[in-house]
Amino acid sequence: MRSPATVPAPPAGGARWRSWAAVVWRQLGQARRAPVTVLLVAAIWIVGAITGSLLHGPSDELHEMVAVGLPALTDGAWWTPVTSAFFADDLVTYLLVTIALLVVGVLCELRWGSARMAGIALLVQVLGVVVGLGAVAVADAVFDWQWADYLASGAADGATPLVAGLLMAYSAGSTVLWRRRLRVGLFTVCLVALLYGGQLQDVLRLSTALIGLLAGVVFLHRGDRRMQVHASRHETRVLVAVVLAATALGPILIAVTGEIEGPLSALADLYVGPSAYGDAGTGRDLAQILLSVVPALIVLVLAAGLRRGRRFAWWATLLFHTLLLTVGAFYAVDYYQWAVDNDLINDGTSWVAWLVPLVLLPVLIIGLLLVTRRSFTVQAPAGVYRRLGLTVVGLVAGLWGAFVVLGSLVADDFDPPVGIADLTVDFPARLLPNGYLSIIEPAFEPADGLGRFLGDWIPVAVWAVVLVGLLRSFVSARVESAGTDRARAQRILKRHGTSSLSHLTTWDGNSYWFASGERSFVAYRVEGGVAVTTGDPVGPAAELPAVIEEFVAFCAAHHWTVCLYSVTESVRQVTDDFGWPSLQVAEETVLPLGSLAFTGKKFQDIRTAISRAGKSGITAEWITYRTAPLSIRDQIEAISEEWVSDKALPEMGFTLGGLDELEDPTVRCLIAVDAERTIHGVTSWMPCYADGEPIGWTLDFMRRRTGTEAAGVKGVMEFLIGTAALDLQAQGAQFLSLSGAPLAQAHPDDEQAGVQRLLQVIGGTMEPVYGFRSLLRFKAKFQPEYRPMYLCYPEAAALPRIGLAISRAYLPNMTVRQVVRMMGQLT
Repeated sequence: MRSPATVPAPPAGGARWRSWAAVVWRQLGQARRAPVTVLLVAAIWIVGAITGSLLHGPSDELHEMVAVGLPALTDGAWWTPVTSAFFADDLVTYLLVTIALLVVGVLCELRWGSARMAGIALLVQVLGVVVGLGAVAVADAVFDWQWADYLASGAADGATPLVAGLLMAYSAGSTVLWRRRLRVGLFTVCLVALLYGGQLQDVLRLSTALIGLLAGVVFLHRGDRRMQVHASRHETRVLVAVVLAATALGPILIAVTGEIEGPLSALADLYVGPSAYGDAGTGRDLAQILLSVVPALIVLVLAAGLRRGRRFAWWATLLFHTLLLTVGAFYAVDYYQWAVDNDLINDGTSWVAWLVPLVLLPVLIIGLLLVTRRSFTVQAPAGVYRRLGLTVVGLVAGLWGAFVVLGSLVADDFDPPVGIADLTVDFPARLLPNGYLSIIEPAFEPADGLGRFLGDWIPVAVWAVVLVGLLRSFVSARVESAGTDRARAQRILKRHGTSSLSHLTTWDGNSYWFASGERSFVAYRVEGGVAVTTGDPVGPAAELPAVIEEFVAFCAAHHWTVCLYSVTESVRQVTDDFGWPSLQVAEETVLPLGSLAFTGKKFQDIRTAISRAGKSGITAEWITYRTAPLSIRDQIEAISEEWVSDKALPEMGFTLGGLDELEDPTVRCLIAVDAERTIHGVTSWMPCYADGEPIGWTLDFMRRRTGTEAAGVKGVMEFLIGTAALDLQAQGAQFLSLSGAPLAQAHPDDEQAGVQRLLQVIGGTMEPVYGFRSLLRFKAKFQPEYRPMYLCYPEAAALPRIGLAISRAYLPNMTVRQVVRMMGQLT
């Protein structure tokens, strides 16, 4: 609901800053309860400062003393499994390790206690490092691998193995869902880093993760120990996306670090061209670096589509990896021939060692896609890929022409100089990532000036449009509601729409899902992969648990995150049985009717407003906006536009109605008019039904004319609401809902913490813009009953996306200028 202009002033800016500071202090308090973690982080920085290692890592002499490796242990440096964790290679690594330790360490220590935290940390660090070095020693002794020799002669330092071990141990006490996600995700990251980078530190991260898993299972596991091999369709999509993304992130990682020793290092050339590797790109511009990582970016974008269950992403990934398989085989054969010509290979063994990694991973990904193909069934809205294809074709055609025309004007900027025919034939090859140009071997290269710009940036522009277009297509929801759906919903609504927000389900923008019995429905809209419902499901109360369960299954089949928004206590009780979290997001105020009389001291303000309106010649009049005279409609529109123009943000929608919602013929408006037919205020009331008859009404639209207070007509909103309550009570209504005040609570709990506390702080911060708390105080004048409204959701990890989805639902067209205005009011 909108805040009336008569509400009190917002709290001072100092109070808001104190509220934010309280939240930050509360979070820091979590670290204060984890002394072992804090001491460990402090020790790392103190040791680094004393030894002068913070900026560039330990010196060579110090590194030999504290770093862990087979040579160090062989020489009797038994302390290195511990001391290696207190150093890093540079200041950036120190900072990243500190953040990781604080996050993971505090989580572990708060769950386990300080003593157990210290013991588990020492166990996973020492035993994990020893096991990793033991595996390296065995590999070096058994296999004649150059990589094994490299690992056996190396030394490593850093606390990332400890972080990996602690996080894996922490997974043991998590729910089945998060236990699987943590383990699969962490193992995938560690394994990909090892196979691509191939450094000793990568071996130790994987070994400590394994020891952390073992320690968690033996000492820390709670509840069901099963891994749940049969994942749901939603979880299968997530896990496949994680694996696919890791195959692209690995090559990008080693391209940035330059650490290329693992058995799959050759495969990195399929994902990342030479311009992105270490010093290999020296002298090349940003465009070449961006173009070199296009294959990896394609895989990451497709992984995003697979996470959402998109069928198109599945087919595109299958096709792309089939292409990688073909190119990889060609690359391996070409390398083998080059190596033979240069006497680098004397037998076929080395060639097989090159061929297998280049073809094995694409084969495994293709196999994974085929096995899980039934999980990817979500389709994009009709016409999305047709429009994307036309956009790309048009862009390519336009840039192709520009490349040929402009290139012919600066023919000398190419080496050797070119003609129109050369440019025309060459353009398609320019779209290939630069790592693949060695296969094509173009006849000329852009050398300088405009030619260099055309050759470098036109391909980047094409791929940017393709990648962004694909991402947008994966987010677009295929929400199709037949024209009869709203009529079906309205028929059910008139029998069972007793809740205060039930009428909101008929608003534009909602889609409808109907339960199997056709007696209940849910109104929802999809924003960014989140299905946000509008109030409670509408239907018989006895069917509520089954309806919610069925709707959740429907959303899972479409790979949407469920967000049951602005629901009542009855819905919350059902989701509590599911084990879902919930948050109070609003406070509804309800006036029971039947014996309401504004008598007594507590209703003094209401009686005064009604009396003052009568003395000023103002009366209340019921109308419907659609059939009202043009002069009345014009005044209501003008009052609304004045109200909107004073706000930092555009008029909000979703659960907050505007002029469009007044067009509904079932919505009644109560206006305050004087003898001159001037409207001083307007309210709208939405019906709540039972068995086809309205049994209650909900306040929605609430506006007053600017300058009403200055003109001496005070309390016009109190007058309208009070009059509506008495009139509707006389007509047989059972209740009157003054709707909900978002981000406000009548009686907030002083012990609130976490996200609920954060919502309270956000509500206080947004007070200057929307005045939700002031609105709640205004409604308190009517001595209502308070009923909390909740947000129920499946898991805490989904909250950021849910927050964005709700924001887009309320403000789908917010501009940058409006954001700036809002920030000005907040500050």
